[in-house]
Amino acid sequence: MDTHIAFTAQESGERIDALLARLDQVPSRSAAARLLEAGRVTLGGAPVRKNYKVTVGDAFELILPPPAPARAEAQAIALDVVYEDEDVIVVNKPRGLVVHPAPGHPDGTLVNALLAHCGPSLSGVGGQLRPGIVHRIDKDTSGLIIAAKNDRAHEALSAQLKDRTLSRVYDAVCHGGFHDDAGTVDAPIGRDPRDRQRMAVTDKNSRPAVTHWQVLARYPRHTYIRCRLETGRTHQIRVHMAHTGHPLLGDTVYGGRRDKGLQTQCLHARGLKFIHPATGKAIELWTDLPDWFKDVLSKLGAPL
Repeated sequence: MDTHIAFTAQESGERIDALLARLDQVPSRSAAARLLEAGRVTLGGAPVRKNYKVTVGDAFELILPPPAPARAEAQAIALDVVYEDEDVIVVNKPRGLVVHPAPGHPDGTLVNALLAHCGPSLSGVGGQLRPGIVHRIDKDTSGLIIAAKNDRAHEALSAQLKDRTLSRVYDAVCHGGFHDDAGTVDAPIGRDPRDRQRMAVTDKNSRPAVTHWQVLARYPRHTYIRCRLETGRTHQIRVHMAHTGHPLLGDTVYGGRRDKGLQTQCLHARGLKFIHPATGKAIELWTDLPDWFKDVLSKLGAPL
């Protein structure tokens, strides 16, 4: 059964294939081109050409075919493994890599890579298409993600997500300047009632969401911040920063601009802390900033 996804252009002048490729359900621009060529993207009911330049407010529909495989298959995809033992594996995920198979990207995901790397040892708690996956990060977000190699570890790590003993730290670049050096956003997040493909701060059908942030550096038109998640809602940092009036640089879904030469959604999962499910030992891991993030910082101008 096909999956129908509605999405709206937030700014004018961009090609539809580029806009489509930034959706979580579409793994790459080449995949976006194939969907467009197959007539699976419509505007006002008519198929859209892949070189169509969007206008702000254009309301598109993406029609995804059902995923081909019933289970994920192992694929030899290089992984940057930060930590691994018989219970867990922590990977530094590159920007652009989808975490698990879904309609529109049945393979080429982190799960496919983990199955090739770990073999049959991955936890089955996440299901046949999400084995081992305890939490996920967006396709365009890079950084640390943990997976479980057995069901006992998976259940323990999932419990830590709920009781907040598994903590995650992200670095981000936002538009504008912050008055304070640190703060907390405590605002519930749920589906945007006006656009079901987006999340929003809302009191309707929402769940509590808390993000703690601190300023790391100030630039003429942007701010480099660090966020610690107390909860783990979908797109939480992106939604909370937009709610404060400081959307992430490059995140056009939630109001961020793609400034000239700075078109990347600037969010990196920098740190991860958890209690080892077998030993009970606290493990804290950090990753260096990726080159693409350093390049963004170098283009922001001199720090203030």
